[in-house]
Amino acid sequence: MIPEDLQYTADHEWVRRDGDVVTVGITDYAQDQLGDIVYLSLPAVGEAIESGAVVGELESTKSVSDLFAPVSGEVVSVNDALESTPETVNSDPYGQGWLMTVRVADPGALEGLMDASTYKASIES
Repeated sequence: MIPEDLQYTADHEWVRRDGDVVTVGITDYAQDQLGDIVYLSLPAVGEAIESGAVVGELESTKSVSDLFAPVSGEVVSVNDALESTPETVNSDPYGQGWLMTVRVADPGALEGLMDASTYKASIES
């Protein structure tokens, strides 16, 4: 399942743009590879993040995986509901399992992200 209206990173994050703010989550492929997510840490609201930098982690029954910032900017919000129900990332990665919203420092940077067909090709190879 790879929604056409999103953009993607090579690190398996998805981005949904709404003006200069993006919603960020991990892809269905990523949550499937991780297994059952039992804990996650996310950046603080107001924190400045840099594209490609580690901004949190996802812990599953299989492993711990870094969460990378898909864009540079300021964290506007985080999905606090995931503290008590981290498994939502597994059951609804493109909906209620979103991780954070970020006010993008340079909207032009979104041009470097993959579209759905390019992302699909990257995980099938």
